[in-house]
Amino acid sequence: MKLFRYRRPSVKTILGVTKAKKKLKRDLGITAVMKPFRFWTNQKRRVKRKVGYESDTGRLLRHGLPKPGGCLVLLLLGAVSVGSTAGLIRLVWLLI
Repeated sequence: MKLFRYRRPSVKTILGVTKAKKKLKRDLGITAVMKPFRFWTNQKRRVKRKVGYESDTGRLLRHGLPKPGGCLVLLLLGAVSVGSTAGLIRLVWLLI
């Protein structure tokens, strides 16, 4: 089990609204009636899973390398490489 979730649960999930709606639909038999209409969506999901679309490698190929902080990292490296306190003061001034 992962330490942190990929997404934060919604308020409805926390309150149990989602679970109640699913149980009601299952009890009424709506899920079985709608099953043929979900065929194409399920097939697409199955193919993507087989190819590895949602794997870590697939996400890396789609989105590229992660960029933590974006341009902020470059600004910090520039200020540190200059090594002057004036450069750091300017950087802080820009961030404020």
